[in-house]
Amino acid sequence: MIFRRILAETRSGLSRNLSMVVSIVLVTFISLTFVGAAVLLQQQISAMKTFWYDKAQVAIYLCADSSSVDRCPDGAVTDDQRAAIEQRLESATLSQYVDKYYYESQADAYANFKEQFANNQALDFVTEDQLSSTYWVNLKNPATDSAVIIQSFTDVAGVDQVQDQKAYLDQIFGVLNVASLTALVVAGLMLVAAILLITTTIRLSAFSRRRELGIMRLVGASNFFIQTPFVLEGVISALIGSLLACGALAAVLVFFVQGYLADAMPYTAFITLGTAWPVFLVVIGVGVVLSALASAFAIRRYLRV
Repeated sequence: MIFRRILAETRSGLSRNLSMVVSIVLVTFISLTFVGAAVLLQQQISAMKTFWYDKAQVAIYLCADSSSVDRCPDGAVTDDQRAAIEQRLESATLSQYVDKYYYESQADAYANFKEQFANNQALDFVTEDQLSSTYWVNLKNPATDSAVIIQSFTDVAGVDQVQDQKAYLDQIFGVLNVASLTALVVAGLMLVAAILLITTTIRLSAFSRRRELGIMRLVGASNFFIQTPFVLEGVISALIGSLLACGALAAVLVFFVQGYLADAMPYTAFITLGTAWPVFLVVIGVGVVLSALASAFAIRRYLRV
């Protein structure tokens, strides 16, 4: 009986303060969408790191006629120097780090260059002899073993320079991490705004029903009976906003990430609804818990029941 009465009071409060309910729903929806987007962005960054770092290679650029004299005093790489480089790659010392490697000649490099820059004016200024032949090395553990290869081939005869592709990926992911942290900060500010709005809304709702509350206290109604409808008002409003936020995030994943990005960038790993559903639970949980705490604080602080 008491719970039926509490639900009736909650329904009455929601209908009487519809505009305030809508405001809570909107601010919760916006703030939790930011929170979910920030978490999903971090998940996406982790997925891309795993995908690309496993494919990161170390490039051993060989000396060419166009190479700097400081790095290649003997001119272009010779067949003997190439054989020595391959022998070192296959040695017992380095084979434990090297998964596989392949050789790209100047002709292959120029063909790849033309394919990548087919509509670029740079093709008019680049010739085959300006490009270096290269050994592309795939490592068993790209995250930790690249330094070994770089150290082993730096200053080796016939080697122009050694570059780790992971260094470029680190710069890209660094920018993405900053964007993710920025989104989290904005989401945090939005959550603070949502908490303040919920607190103010519940306070105004209680103030508008102060006579009813006074009568309840006079007839001996318990604090639980008086407070619970207000808490439920905040929780229900925030729950609706949380569900809307989850719906918006799911729509972005389905129609933009999987529907567009996955087709436009087929060689990149993207998160899916299957991997993102725990984030939706977090979004709903955060919305419900914060609204319940804010509502309970507003009643205790301002009504003194």
